[in-house]
Amino acid sequence: MTFHIEYRTAWGEELRIVGSIAQLGNDDPAHALPMHTTDGIHWTATVDTADATRLTYHYLVCRDTTMVREEWTKEPRTVRIEPGREMTTVDSWRDQPEDADDCYYTSAYTNVIFARQQRTPFHVPETGNCLIIKACLPWARQFELCLSGSGRALGDWDPDRALPMSDADFPTWQIALNASDVNFPLEYKFVLRNKQSGTTMWEFAPNRCIPCPPVGHNAITIVGDHFPLFELYPWRIAGVAIPVFSLRSEGSFGIGDFGDLRQFVTWAARTGQRAVQVLPINDTTMRHNRRDSYPYNAISIYALHPMYIDLRQLPALADKAAAQELEERRRELNDLPEVDYEGVDQAKWRYLRLIYEQEGERTLRSAAARRFVREGRTWLLPYAVYSYLRDRYREPNFRLWPEYQTYSAEAAEALYASDARHDIDLYLYIQYQLHRQLTAASRHARSHGVVLKGDIPIGISRNSVEAWTEPQYFNFNGQTGAPPDDFATDGQNWGFPTYNWDVMQRDGYAWWTKRFRKMAEYFDAYRIDHILGFFRIWEIPTHSVHGLLGQFAPSLPMTREEIEGYGLTFDAERYLQPYIDDVALTDAFGPLAPRARADYLLPTGDGHYTLRPEVQTQRQVEALFAGHDNPDSTWLRDGLYALISDVLFIVDAHSPDRYHPRISAHLSRTFQALPEHERKIFSRLYDDYYYRRHDDFWEVKAMEKLPRLIGATRMLVCGEDLGMLAGCVWGVMHKLRILSLEVERMPKQYGCDFGHPGHYPLLSVCTISTHDMSTLRGWWAEDPARTQLYYNHTLYHRGTAPTEATPELCYEVLWRNLSGHSLLCILSWQDWLSMDGHLRRANADDERINVPANPRQYWRYRMHLTIEELMHCKELNKRIREIIYSSGRR
Repeated sequence: MTFHIEYRTAWGEELRIVGSIAQLGNDDPAHALPMHTTDGIHWTATVDTADATRLTYHYLVCRDTTMVREEWTKEPRTVRIEPGREMTTVDSWRDQPEDADDCYYTSAYTNVIFARQQRTPFHVPETGNCLIIKACLPWARQFELCLSGSGRALGDWDPDRALPMSDADFPTWQIALNASDVNFPLEYKFVLRNKQSGTTMWEFAPNRCIPCPPVGHNAITIVGDHFPLFELYPWRIAGVAIPVFSLRSEGSFGIGDFGDLRQFVTWAARTGQRAVQVLPINDTTMRHNRRDSYPYNAISIYALHPMYIDLRQLPALADKAAAQELEERRRELNDLPEVDYEGVDQAKWRYLRLIYEQEGERTLRSAAARRFVREGRTWLLPYAVYSYLRDRYREPNFRLWPEYQTYSAEAAEALYASDARHDIDLYLYIQYQLHRQLTAASRHARSHGVVLKGDIPIGISRNSVEAWTEPQYFNFNGQTGAPPDDFATDGQNWGFPTYNWDVMQRDGYAWWTKRFRKMAEYFDAYRIDHILGFFRIWEIPTHSVHGLLGQFAPSLPMTREEIEGYGLTFDAERYLQPYIDDVALTDAFGPLAPRARADYLLPTGDGHYTLRPEVQTQRQVEALFAGHDNPDSTWLRDGLYALISDVLFIVDAHSPDRYHPRISAHLSRTFQALPEHERKIFSRLYDDYYYRRHDDFWEVKAMEKLPRLIGATRMLVCGEDLGMLAGCVWGVMHKLRILSLEVERMPKQYGCDFGHPGHYPLLSVCTISTHDMSTLRGWWAEDPARTQLYYNHTLYHRGTAPTEATPELCYEVLWRNLSGHSLLCILSWQDWLSMDGHLRRANADDERINVPANPRQYWRYRMHLTIEELMHCKELNKRIREIIYSSGRR
């Protein structure tokens, strides 16, 4: 095979070709094949493909041995090798398609939205010179791509006689022509033909031309890299978001499961929705109690949560008495309005242990189970051993285990080879069954044209399998969270370890790549939780409970000289220590100020106070008040938390002679006590630091990571980019075609009260509420003044806003978002139901899933209708179909 491409390089650059055979480097850019040129424009390379049947490849530009750019590769070039024939490709450099055109090549669109169930086979004439013409076109859902051109073989430009192309390698289309039947030079265009109506549409581009026939005997020439141009509207879709644990069917076991997910997908498809979004589904089991309900604290980035196993898909229990007892328990749990996490956990695990003793060994001996274990052994065995030890020692923190505190692959294998094997196999059996069930739900979604959208948390538990087996990837001397925002004014402290990006970079981010590829086994789209963490993460010292004393990592902290360069005289005691006077005490403790002054403070002699040594950090305060739940203790504890955070600057965690202005310091008591001119200087310094200083720096950091991770799969990528945005975020996300998240009540445009869905970027997901927010109805009642502003200035209604969001108002808000510009509009299930006054919950507060400011949140929200009941809600389902259609989504 000979490759030809025309590409004008700069001095010192050369083209290389990398592909799926050894001669082209086995897809490793470091071993790409150099190409030859005589003029720096026309490049060729020839390889022996005798041992291959299929080849994928793309081009790189290198300077010396360093790659400086590579082609867009979301839709790889694929060639079927014809044995015994010389083959030549005539290629053009592939740039990234614009906006949504790039998204249409993701698996969400090619495998689901535009999926072609019956494809036309592709045949190549067995003899004679052959010309193969290829084109890439993903969104031809109800169309077929045809070729029309000069000469009788291509129909003499008659669109009714245009030749249909094969979609066997969709979204690549191709046609093979016998060169002896074609008149050269050949001029041609692509034509879309509607399979239902027969109407045709010409591409709007100049005629394409092939000047001369293939050279050689019995040779094949492939002319590809065509991207036909047709005038079509963006393919925007609507969908629904709901956690798996919130699903409810008549057969649920008190919590949603993967069987319920399959049923829910059917409902979504019937109502015209094309996406179902869920929260993370990885195992979070630590102590088998309600704290395990937090879905973002996974103990494994691969293992699925045992709570989501559908027991209906397992064999029946032979023990009839146990089966009857568990069935009665199932009914009790399923009748509850919310998830009883501990009750479900105990009952499901009892069932799983019984069915494992009955069926486990036989199942694990099956060919499918052996293949699953063999292919996933690198993560499955460590996970199973960890789970066995966690339950054996009744402790998830491996550092506290009497043995195996430090992971050893040899020790894990030895344990698995011991008498413990049967107990360890339980966890392999459960993961195999979960894999089967989620795979079935995923296939069901694809067959119904529904995109399953998953969620990748930014962090992992510091007691997770990965923390045990791969500690080199993490920093355990800090904790991650988020700076203050509308969700939590004290910031959020998630407690996760931060990532050691330097180590990850050295192996090409293999840890993340494997994680994303595992996700792609089940999902065709995913949400990156807190994508800002790939630019910079909010790192909080371990002695802090709240997030106010954190710093961005990586970051560029300030020197003392820089701070003084703004006009401030650096006073370490004033700027780095809490500023406590009697006014501050009254603000923090109210009538308890005298008690706080006597018990926890020391006077400094100038009307000010300092904290006693035993309450210098928030963790000390937390320990001091542990177990004291009375109102006075809570008030005192929170007041001390606030005092400890009341500083202007914090010392950098890695360089003690450098400093960060404390986040939200302008709201602090210590800031308000500054002279007016110092407040102005500090505000200017603060704005420079947080909104200008790091833009280029963080863009470089993000571009070191995200392209590699996003390119690991063909899933559609969405980023949760809410919060304190750096100026570089939008540009990076747009460059990488990552969909942003747009929420009307949280506009990203400075000075706007609310977002405008009609002005959202096309590459975005719009929603009304997320799992971290109140629902539409809850938000309407939270702040009457803000609701009134929205009612008058956004919805353009006169008069006083209703105190409750009526079904008619909810319909209006839903339609406003659905008719917006975003590629995806995914609404929470609660918000879909808000437009039906008979079906929605009586109390809007009962619709909320999570309150981010509450670190001990019990995640237990459940649908108040079963999926079976939902299927029969004819008026609601009809209204959902109508509002989706009328808003222009499909």
